[in-house]
Amino acid sequence: MIQLAIFASGAGSNAQKIIDHFRNSAAINVALIACNKPGAGVLAIAQREGIASLLIEKEAFFTGDAYVPVLKEKEIDFIVLAGFLWKVPPVLIAAYPGKIVNIHPALLPKYGGKGMYGNHVHEAVIANKEKESGITIHLVDELYDHGRTLLQATCPVTATDTASSLAQKIHLLEHYYYPRVIEQELRLQKHS
Repeated sequence: MIQLAIFASGAGSNAQKIIDHFRNSAAINVALIACNKPGAGVLAIAQREGIASLLIEKEAFFTGDAYVPVLKEKEIDFIVLAGFLWKVPPVLIAAYPGKIVNIHPALLPKYGGKGMYGNHVHEAVIANKEKESGITIHLVDELYDHGRTLLQATCPVTATDTASSLAQKIHLLEHYYYPRVIEQELRLQKHS
């Protein structure tokens, strides 16, 4: 059984979709929710779903062991970033090479990098009068919003779109594709 850890910073809508997707899986289990914000909605989801949670402290994450011993103790095989707003430190990337996946609410390499998250992305897309936006699901490396792309999915940006309406379109793409791409990548890695 592959043990997943989901790292999230906010309400946890993507985390919930991933939990729902793997709820009855015989091969993949969501074993841990890691969060860097006390009181975040994703922690309530973990409690309601009976999933262990870990509150990440900034100093230990960035200058300590990045919680690698805790993840190894819980036998975590793969890490899913679902709205996790901190850059993953090199020690964690080294411990899980090619086994950390992220979702970004834009078509990378455009609108990526430090400060490009949530509505900041959607506002920039609209301000630049882009005709389409979308999501990028990618493996994580040492650079922000970089690493091998697993999938990009698009949606139109209309003249009447606001950051809020574009965010709704992006959430639909995220909720549909992210659990499926995670499952596909885990199956590929298992057989490689």
